[in-house]
Amino acid sequence: MRFAVGTQDYRSIATHGGRTRRFLVFEAEAGGEPVEVSRIELAEDEVLHLAGDGRPHPIDAVRVVITGSSGEGFINHMKRRGIEPVTTLESDPAQAIRDWFAGAVKTAPSPEHPHEHHDHGPGDTPQERHGTPA
Repeated sequence: MRFAVGTQDYRSIATHGGRTRRFLVFEAEAGGEPVEVSRIELAEDEVLHLAGDGRPHPIDAVRVVITGSSGEGFINHMKRRGIEPVTTLESDPAQAIRDWFAGAVKTAPSPEHPHEHHDHGPGDTPQERHGTPA
């Protein structure tokens, strides 16, 4: 089973999943040790906060994405893609995966951001919301 773990430094879990551009990809099974199999580095316009438009995305190859904190928009984007979003206070990627299998994820609280998040789906661009053509 494939997991993507958001990271900034390829060592610890990033704190803002929707804006994270780097992911460690692990293959793991219950009772086994997670094995890193690849890495994903997203372009600025591919961050998961914006990945709700239904186009193919590099993250689509995983079943679970684990990040530090994530807002409702990010969570909804992942669910629409058929990916289980998981937030955790854990900083170690392999431990977070082991916690997921054990049903013991140290869930991170929803972030409090000073800006508004929008659920960017088809027909819901910033321009369309403000009355200007896309």
